[in-house]
Amino acid sequence: MALTPSNMIPLGTLAPDFSLPDTVSGREFSFYDIKGIAGTLLVFMCNHCPYVKHINHQFAAIAAEYGQKGIGIAAISSNNVEKYPDDAPDKMKELALEENFVFPYLYDETQAVAKLYDAACTPDFYLFNAENKLVYRGQFDDSRPGNNVAVTGKDLLAAMNALLAGREISPVQRPSMGCNIKWKTA
Repeated sequence: MALTPSNMIPLGTLAPDFSLPDTVSGREFSFYDIKGIAGTLLVFMCNHCPYVKHINHQFAAIAAEYGQKGIGIAAISSNNVEKYPDDAPDKMKELALEENFVFPYLYDETQAVAKLYDAACTPDFYLFNAENKLVYRGQFDDSRPGNNVAVTGKDLLAAMNALLAGREISPVQRPSMGCNIKWKTA
């Protein structure tokens, strides 16, 4: 596992569209299918990453709450499942059901969507406003496996609360840190 930070693409970047299958329903989702009235949150994650496992329960709870407030939410896994079988679609479905994900858990088999978003790590968060412009990219909070900091989601929550209240989101944002996306080799 290589500890990798987010690439921190420029704020204001327009969300690229995509079409990916949900591992639970089997339905194809585009960005516009996920888009919420107030904004849209995408997180690149996977099953096996200890940094994702560390926040899964709290993230699922926050997603359930904020999905009802008008923020569309989806998770995307782009890892190479040949080398990391725990991240395969059937395992993604198991995790989504186990953690009670109320959002689609999408499989990016070709890794094209991760490349469109310049995703680098798991977890990697992207929050877009109602105009599909990036307003937050960064960490969930300061908690990491083994650092004894409580998992609260405070950084992401601050951004989502500001978005919902129509306040400016601070441009000072800390990168997410986690496992690198497991890229396929040519």
